[in-house]
Amino acid sequence: MDKIVPVYKNDEIDVVFEDLTHDGAGVAKVDGYPLFVANGLPGEKAKVKVIKVGKGYGIGRLVELYEKSPYRVDIDSSDVHKYGGCQLKHISYEGQLKYKEKQVRQVLTRIGKLEDVVIHPILGMEHPWHYRNKAQVPVGEKDGELIAGFFKSRSHEIVDTNESMIQLPEINEAVQTVKEICNELGIPAYHEKSHQGVLRHIMARYGQETGELMVVIVTKTATLLQRNRIVEEIIARLPKVKSIVHNVNSKRTNVILGEKTKILWGNEVIYDSIGDVKFAISALSFYQVNPVQTKVLYDKVLEYADLSGKEDVIDAYCGIGTISLFLAKKARSVFGVEVVPEAIGDAKRNALLNGITNVEFAAGVAEVVIPEWYKEGNRADVLVVDPPRKGCDEALLQTIIEMKPKKVIYVSCNPATLARDLRILEDGGYKTVEVQPLDMFPQTTHVECCVLLKLI
Repeated sequence: MDKIVPVYKNDEIDVVFEDLTHDGAGVAKVDGYPLFVANGLPGEKAKVKVIKVGKGYGIGRLVELYEKSPYRVDIDSSDVHKYGGCQLKHISYEGQLKYKEKQVRQVLTRIGKLEDVVIHPILGMEHPWHYRNKAQVPVGEKDGELIAGFFKSRSHEIVDTNESMIQLPEINEAVQTVKEICNELGIPAYHEKSHQGVLRHIMARYGQETGELMVVIVTKTATLLQRNRIVEEIIARLPKVKSIVHNVNSKRTNVILGEKTKILWGNEVIYDSIGDVKFAISALSFYQVNPVQTKVLYDKVLEYADLSGKEDVIDAYCGIGTISLFLAKKARSVFGVEVVPEAIGDAKRNALLNGITNVEFAAGVAEVVIPEWYKEGNRADVLVVDPPRKGCDEALLQTIIEMKPKKVIYVSCNPATLARDLRILEDGGYKTVEVQPLDMFPQTTHVECCVLLKLI
């Protein structure tokens, strides 16, 4: 017999928030029935209106706060557009770190059944604003003018945004300037519903250590109207620009970048450094968006690897070789694998750029390439995985268990899939020794972890 739901749509009820969901909504319970309410914080007493009722949970809207959390930060409603993508903007940074660390602990216990693992206090940022070195901003039109900013929650309606509180100032300036130039020159925006128009996205990348700026203009059309004038104006108004790129995406898709890229002016790449390793970054390169915390993360990977110079290392999901090159400076050899061929091209170029010769890169699916290496007799003393949010493929996990590297270092951006995979590795003969959470994305719900496992 189905359990009776204790609330009805449009009810207004008093609640106390007990927790936060993985996406930052407050959790209140009515006779054990959970209500998820955006902008609610644990410990707060509030009146909420029930706007949706399901069998397992309901959705509410905050009507009035009776008692506020000490971690609540009041945001001026006139500036709220600056915080697009910031699910935790209403929580103090101390509160955000407590929430993220608690999330990691809960998930590792509940999903991974890991009871005796050392989980270190989360490593946060000294300055948790204006840290992102890349933006990909959708463009639209309103009242005959170009707008560019963030999509409203659960919609494709663009909120015009002149400044983002999590982007570097140089990124904000670049996006705003390119929008103004295109507006002055009459470049029409792309319209998603009709699949007509020209300008789809403005993208900017910035090398924080080098001061080099890249601008990427994404259009539906193969021809960029007023191309020469646009380039002239960007050069004149953005002195730090080193590369201006035109990307064509003619498909009806939510994917931002298309397959055709052309250099309009300057270099094909810009450069940046993390520690003493230099990287060439193209329009299509994957490169960590928070270089400050990336250095903290990579230092932790090196600490856990504890290399003496005699070890062979495999880096699964190696991207453009960022972790691989850090490891190669301390290891005997490093083998990196990545599914995106362009990223492998970048990785090889970055190895040459840094004069690192004891690293090899292969393009392919990690769960296919690494088992093939294993069959060919290649072994690893240390294996590093940094998979996408979905976690590691089961075939890769089984190969790790069969290959038996002495150490596995797991870098994860999703605590839930991390916990699942750690359980599999533990059942296969590994011990999760310690976990270091890091805040790579302040003001958002995302949390990174670096985990050391040892073969029992």
